[in-house]
Amino acid sequence: MPRFAFRIEYDGGPFAGWQRQAILPSVQGAVEAALVRLEPGDHTIAAAGRTDAGVHATAQVAHADLTKDWDPFRLSEALNHHLRPAPVAITACARVGDDFHARFSARERRYLFRLVSRRAPVVHDRGKVWQVQNPLDVAAMREGAAQLIGLHDFTTFRATMCQAKSPVKTLDEIAITEIALPSGQEVRFHLRARSFLHNQVRSIVGTLERVGAGAWAPEDVGRALAARDRAACGPVCPPQGLYLCGVGYPEDPFA
Repeated sequence: MPRFAFRIEYDGGPFAGWQRQAILPSVQGAVEAALVRLEPGDHTIAAAGRTDAGVHATAQVAHADLTKDWDPFRLSEALNHHLRPAPVAITACARVGDDFHARFSARERRYLFRLVSRRAPVVHDRGKVWQVQNPLDVAAMREGAAQLIGLHDFTTFRATMCQAKSPVKTLDEIAITEIALPSGQEVRFHLRARSFLHNQVRSIVGTLERVGAGAWAPEDVGRALAARDRAACGPVCPPQGLYLCGVGYPEDPFA
């Protein structure tokens, strides 16, 4: 059976997450329903990461085995037609080998978190960013974030229901950039690792926001990490500012 890889963009707001749900809408369910319109029967697609409810993606990667050897462009066009009006789009499609697996072949995942600090309510980016009202010290947040880079036990920064076998992960990068807005600031957190624990990104960003607001000192982040205790974590930020923005493979399937 021919195997196809898809790069998928979606607004996570209307969905209960990536993973198929019995009753609630999911991104996986939407794509599989579109596939059924093209090839009747059961379809199961595997993704690089199972994003939570409300989390967005600009470059999720998934794969599926089909019966027909589709032209990739025609396949993506047909899927996008049947996905309407759901806020989901196939932005790239490629024929891949049987040894390609969207999850297990991945070598890194990249996330973006968008945080806006301003007094007035967010209008155009409503549901796409986390808004706080206090100004943020970006230099202090960078100092705190530096203590999380490398191989660590991230027990403090993972959800209690996390199903990963080990809390030990290598965090390769946290880059924090600032964009001046007419009425405030937008702070963007770029995180890169081979894999992440459940709620790890949101736990880290929520903790760093406390540093930026002056409630935590930068060195408190290192103390929280060393505690290996979920209770030592800062508040977990909401999902709407989080985007899965890239998945790396030994060879780019869409090159």
